[in-house]
Amino acid sequence: MNTILSQREFVDETSPPSDFVPRLATLVDLGTPFRRSSPEAPKIPAYLRDVYYWAYLNPRNVRLLDHESVVSVILWGQHRRLQGAAFTELRPGQRVLQPASVYGDFSLNLARHLGPEGLLEVTDIAPIQVASSRRKLRGLPQAATRRADARCPGGGPYDAVCCYFLLHELPEDYKRQVVDGLLDSVAPGGKVVFVDYHKPHWVHPLKFITSLVFDTLEPFAKGLWRHQIADFASHAGDFSWRQETYFGGLFQKVVAERR
Repeated sequence: MNTILSQREFVDETSPPSDFVPRLATLVDLGTPFRRSSPEAPKIPAYLRDVYYWAYLNPRNVRLLDHESVVSVILWGQHRRLQGAAFTELRPGQRVLQPASVYGDFSLNLARHLGPEGLLEVTDIAPIQVASSRRKLRGLPQAATRRADARCPGGGPYDAVCCYFLLHELPEDYKRQVVDGLLDSVAPGGKVVFVDYHKPHWVHPLKFITSLVFDTLEPFAKGLWRHQIADFASHAGDFSWRQETYFGGLFQKVVAERR
C-alpha cells in the first residue's frame, strides 16, 4: 500500500521534476504504467466560495472549527451517537471512501475502526481541507487523503462509502450529482451510508432554531426536509434502501446497498 500511495503522490504533482524524462524512459522499459500528464485539479465550486468560505476555506476559521467539541455542539450533543450509527454499517478490513473532510476526529476514528487491514480514502475538493485531513491521519498507513470532487470521486469500486453531513451543504443539482457519483463508486453488494439532517417532528423543541440556522447559514439544508435521499438518485431501483432517524427525527441514517 505504501508503494501505491507514493505512486499516487507522484502522478498528482503539477510540475514534473527535472529528471522526469530519464525516469520516464526507465518506466517504459520496465513496462510500468504511467500518466503523460497530471489530471486537471477540480475547481472550487462557486457555492462553496460564496456560502461556505467562512467555514471551510478561511484558514483561521478552519483552525478554530476543527475540534470535536465544536462538532458536538453543532450536532446538539449527538455526534458520538451518529458516528457510532455510521460505523455499525462498516466492517474492519473494508475499503471505504469518505467524500469530504469532517471536522474533529471522525476520519481518525473511522480509520481505526477499519483497522490495519482496511483502507480509508478521504477526498475533498478544497486544498486546505485535504492538508488538514492529511495532518490528522498522519501515521495511519490504512488512511490516505486526496483532492477530488464528490460528484466523480474516482478510485472505486469501494466496499462502502461513508457520507457524513455533506449532502445538506449542497445545492439541489449538486445533491443529485453527488448521490449518483457515490452510488456509482460501490461494488455489487457494497453500500453507501449517508448520515445527515432530516425534517424533525413538528413539535420538536429545536425545530424553530434549526430552521433559523438553516435560513441564515445553511441555505441548501432544507432540501433534506423536502426530499428523501433516495429521491436524488437517478437509478434508485438498483439499490435497496433503509432509513433510521434519530433525536426526534432531526437526524437520519440512510443506507443504500447495491443489489
